[in-house]
Amino acid sequence: MSDDNARFRHESLQDAKTIKTLLTALSKGFSKGEMTLGDEDEELVLKVDGLMNVRIKGEREDGRCEFSLRVRWSDPAAPVASKGKPRIES
Repeated sequence: MSDDNARFRHESLQDAKTIKTLLTALSKGFSKGEMTLGDEDEELVLKVDGLMNVRIKGEREDGRCEFSLRVRWSDPAAPVASKGKPRIES
């Protein structure tokens, strides 16, 4: 996928060992500065650089456990849109 707006989504049932392998691959991608997310149907390459916003959540409720990790950053390859000079009137 080389579109400016691209999305990859995958959901499946996996064991802890496989999830650890996926997390290790993500870690290597952050270190390398690029990660490729994909499956049999699609692929998305993300460049990694600069400061990132990270959110970690965990919860246990009604016998179910959930953990989520979200990381957001600006695409280093995308041009930065200039908003021009600020204007203040009084």
